[in-house]
Amino acid sequence: MSDIKTKPFFLMSNTIQNYAWGSIDSFSQLFDIATPQQQPQAELWMGAHPNGCSQVDYQGQKIRLSDLIASDPAHFLSANTAQTFGELPYLFKILAAEQALSIQVHPSKSEAEQGFAKENAAQIPLTAANRNYKDPNHKPELVYALTDYQAMNGFRPINEIVEHFQRLAIETLQPLLEHLQQQQTEVGLKSFFTELLSFSGSEKKVAIEQLMAYAHRHQEQALFQLILTLAETYPHDIGLFAPLILNVLTLKPGQAMYLDARTPHAYLKGTGLEIMANSDNVLRAGLTPKHIDITELAKCTRFAEKPASTLLLTPKITDDALLFPVPVTDFKFAIYPQPKQCRVNVSSAQILLAIDHDATLTAADGQSVTIHKGESVFIPAYTEHYQLSSLGRVAKAYN
Repeated sequence: MSDIKTKPFFLMSNTIQNYAWGSIDSFSQLFDIATPQQQPQAELWMGAHPNGCSQVDYQGQKIRLSDLIASDPAHFLSANTAQTFGELPYLFKILAAEQALSIQVHPSKSEAEQGFAKENAAQIPLTAANRNYKDPNHKPELVYALTDYQAMNGFRPINEIVEHFQRLAIETLQPLLEHLQQQQTEVGLKSFFTELLSFSGSEKKVAIEQLMAYAHRHQEQALFQLILTLAETYPHDIGLFAPLILNVLTLKPGQAMYLDARTPHAYLKGTGLEIMANSDNVLRAGLTPKHIDITELAKCTRFAEKPASTLLLTPKITDDALLFPVPVTDFKFAIYPQPKQCRVNVSSAQILLAIDHDATLTAADGQSVTIHKGESVFIPAYTEHYQLSSLGRVAKAYN
């Protein structure tokens, strides 16, 4: 296998996660990926994460991508990436949501390091339901829409939140609302949000019942129609109030947004590409039957308004590609709309995904590979450069 370290391209075999919220037909419609036994297909993982590591082809054999990289990290990732991260620092996904995912917040790097060490010291098993930190890493994310893609991202302006809850006129929420009206600051928003999540028993039941009654009376409004839709899956969840607190938006195909650490968000419906730091840290805030640690959530959330004008990413347009800027070094993301013998330079490990059509990559030594839509290829750092051609879009994950 001595020549494996000179091979410019590795075809990937990727894990599909069959989570219940996934879509039965999105992967097959967009990428001709079969749907065995009509199971929901939620995420296709491209990367070296232990919970769904890709395999790569070498002379007819399958090798785990993580094992390939571990054989010589500096060679496959680049010396800088190997020294900084010690692993492939991102996970690339196709994500298809038929139902809403939980509202979640991801901790910052320092919060993840401290939380992971603390839970390890307390000997909480990594698989425990009440475990908050699965690793010592942050988890910023970028999502690129392939279909209309509905999501929530960041807090609305506080005056909007106040207006929404004033219209509801729910008696049990009045003390919270009055406090927020008097203190329209990050401190006031933190108090309002955490106390609302803390509702339980009859107080919670009555508040949700009154929310649903109001939503039924105003279902011609998109916001309340959304709440009714969410209630079909999460009928007794305090997270049903979230669309009144968080920005709700629908990305059009080709649009992208960035989800920073410490920002509450949720994916509601649609199919897109997602790239993130290689982490599994999630603090939940509603629309879930899973564990919610309100104290830890509050500690790791920035209670700041997120203006609607800042939700979408504006790509940098070059001759060949659209580069979507993100403020982290773990990953970068680019789209090549219809590359024609485009030269692509390689300074770190890349993963390419064909979105709409076959894509052909040709290395400097003439070695070539063609991937069909929905297929991906791993390109080591040592490849240095290659030519890329396709009649459709090609997505590139790198760092």
